[in-house]
Amino acid sequence: MLLAVVTLWRRELVRFIRQRSRVFGTLATPLIFWLLLGSGLGSSFSLPGALQKMDYLEYFYPGTILLIILFTTIFASLSIIEDRKEGFLLSVLVAPVSRSAIVLGKILGGATVAFAQGFLLLLLAPLMGISLDFWRILTVSGALLLASLSLSGLGFATAWKTESMEGYHTVMNVILFPMWLLSGALFPAAGAFSWVRWVMIFNPATYALALLRHLLYDPETAAGMNLPGLWISIVVTILFGLTVFIISFKMVQHSRVRGME
Repeated sequence: MLLAVVTLWRRELVRFIRQRSRVFGTLATPLIFWLLLGSGLGSSFSLPGALQKMDYLEYFYPGTILLIILFTTIFASLSIIEDRKEGFLLSVLVAPVSRSAIVLGKILGGATVAFAQGFLLLLLAPLMGISLDFWRILTVSGALLLASLSLSGLGFATAWKTESMEGYHTVMNVILFPMWLLSGALFPAAGAFSWVRWVMIFNPATYALALLRHLLYDPETAAGMNLPGLWISIVVTILFGLTVFIISFKMVQHSRVRGME
């Protein structure tokens, strides 16, 4: 099982490194979005209830990290559809390996790539006035890893039930991208309509983003943002990751080889 997991994990990394346009796209698009939108709103942004003044570039920064992770896991999950068309997935399913190894290897591969991309943007934190000592790098890295594993599992489950690239992009636009939009990345929950706040409460991406904000900002700044609690954010993110892994495992376990041809 370990050999199968490592092989699939390594395959995802090699595929990503060889596709240089994909490396550029997953980093450049969120960065441009962050710089243009953040600079456009600039100091005109006002955070309700904040104890300290915060410009939009700083507010939008954790959301951009989450967007990079989301983009990376989405593109990593596309490999499932490609593998199905090329016949590789059929070969893996009939191989004498545990199907949980297939799920774990693919999810770990996508999560590793997403973590690496998010960590690169983390290094820009000093430009936002956020100091990076060893403890902060360590804790934020743990949050990045949790978010990467959760979103990679969600991408896997979505791609596994999708038959075409077009269908996957539709799901991405209707479900995955709105999850990020309603996580608090673009706007705080305090100023939104009540129905939007309720959607944000039940959105698992809200807690992954809140976890990043808790660990990146000073306690006083985070306290004035009406975020879910630190431990609640950790628990919800972990539970969401475990849930999507179990769902993915059940999907693969009950897949018929004939249906994968």
